[in-house]
Amino acid sequence: MIDPLLEVMRRLRDPQTGCEWDTVQTFETIAPYTIEEAYEVADAIERSDIDGLKDELGDLLLQVVFHSQIATDEGHFSFSDVVDAICEKMIRRHPHIFGGAGGSPGWEQIKAEERAETGKSSALDGVALALPALLRAQKIQKRAARVGFDWPDKVPIKAKLLEELDEVEQASSDAEIHEEIGDLLFSAVNLSRHYGVDAEQALADATRKFSQRFNKVETSVVGDMKDMTIDQLEEEWQKAKVAG
Repeated sequence: MIDPLLEVMRRLRDPQTGCEWDTVQTFETIAPYTIEEAYEVADAIERSDIDGLKDELGDLLLQVVFHSQIATDEGHFSFSDVVDAICEKMIRRHPHIFGGAGGSPGWEQIKAEERAETGKSSALDGVALALPALLRAQKIQKRAARVGFDWPDKVPIKAKLLEELDEVEQASSDAEIHEEIGDLLFSAVNLSRHYGVDAEQALADATRKFSQRFNKVETSVVGDMKDMTIDQLEEEWQKAKVAG
């Protein structure tokens, strides 16, 4: 079933008869679109839009095929190689399913063996640089925790969060403020992790809640919001909050 899509992409990338836009694309120029399509898949799931999910999965699959065709054109690998690689990886990571008798040695041991095979030794290796900052911070912290580098409970993390807030107040330059705000956010992610809360999703939910309440304030205000005092706006905000 994938063959028609592969042929479409091959024709689009044909240097003689292909699309002018598609033929000049590279891994780097396509990467932002790949990330965008992944977010649109997540958005369709969030909205329970099954028809939309079907379309967005197709768009995401197109990105995989696009990257694979670029790789083929440059003599690196083909789409078939991509399929073979992921099949081999999934089988290797599930020896309790595909390996016959015996249980799995454990996810961490399997991942450690994979890192060793690729010359990577750090527990932090493999966490993508392009991940959203909160999500990457969370994954980095989880990796460190797996090898014992973690606070024993929430108490010292709360203290650390307050310490970082104080350091923001004490910062005397833009560069220092930038650094201390980063430390503060990193500590907040750590506290979220210890509460079992996904920091990325929690912030997304909080932003959505803010947007919904702000929209209610906008519709309830007569005139220009800029002409209102902060106390008046706070009163409208509390009304929107009560309304849900």
